[in-house]
Amino acid sequence: MKVHQPPGSEVLVDIYRRMTLIKQNDERFRAVIKSGKMVLPYYSPRGQEVIPSAVSACLGSDDYICTIYRGVHDMIAKGVPLKDLWAEFGGRATGTCKGKGGPMHVTHPASGVMVTTGIVGSSMPIANGLALAAQIRGEPRVAVAYFGDGATNIGAFHESLNLASVWKLPVVFVCQNNGYAEHTKYAYGTSVANIAQRAVAYQMPGITVDGNDPIAMHRVAREAIERAREGGGPTLIEANTFRFHGHVFGDPDAYMDQNEKAAWVAKDPVPLFRAWLIAAKHATEAQLAEMEANHNAEIDAAVEFALSSDYPDVAELRRDIFKDEVLA
Repeated sequence: MKVHQPPGSEVLVDIYRRMTLIKQNDERFRAVIKSGKMVLPYYSPRGQEVIPSAVSACLGSDDYICTIYRGVHDMIAKGVPLKDLWAEFGGRATGTCKGKGGPMHVTHPASGVMVTTGIVGSSMPIANGLALAAQIRGEPRVAVAYFGDGATNIGAFHESLNLASVWKLPVVFVCQNNGYAEHTKYAYGTSVANIAQRAVAYQMPGITVDGNDPIAMHRVAREAIERAREGGGPTLIEANTFRFHGHVFGDPDAYMDQNEKAAWVAKDPVPLFRAWLIAAKHATEAQLAEMEANHNAEIDAAVEFALSSDYPDVAELRRDIFKDEVLA
């Protein structure tokens, strides 16, 4: 078994860079929607910043991810340009999918974000297909499938893990277990204590990790990604976390235990990790403040770009539908 050294300062600061970008971007999205400048369904990722930030720090630009409609943090962590992202969320022609996909269907192959899907559980079979293609072509690529705890009760979860194990596909299944499947508490709909226990049925490693601990999350992700890349097959990672807001923007989250929520919010991983980086001398206050200011400037530019961009022309209704374009 490989013995991994703890990540150095460069990697740790890079994980924080992704985390705070997700946090700052989320704060702006919620503010812009409240202002009425954009109208769209929005799924806040606050509280779950660590997971894709630590995973993406272990991935290369050629590696793939497939995520879900609650996965804006996954997209940002993997490198989707904010201008393209904001334009797509705003339904503008300059977006990643020309404004026709919207928040639930962002696709940006240049950064490795191959699919954002609105179908619960479907990120996994798609990731298998990408991993199989890489395997057949002899490419050292890894595919990561992100999904929530509710998706592990969908048939596609079981079918995907089984096939990935049979074919030893270079895929990593990352369950972001935030305790709720939409509005249903975990214990009300899932029979096992930990999602990772289900891996044993498919002869693959199953690991439960604190998804709000950047170092632990990075270690587990690195081991799984290296194993996949070296031909060892798939891994199921269950990253335990919590979402600070309701399932969708405007959801009052009355179904949540408010004491439990308050306890998680008090352990917000972004400011805690920031303080630790400074205390452990991995970065200075000035360095992180400059980073955050640069993020704000980037977000400012992205918002302005999206709001000043045109909506798709009506002709786009007939484009990207059939193999051969059908025009009026």
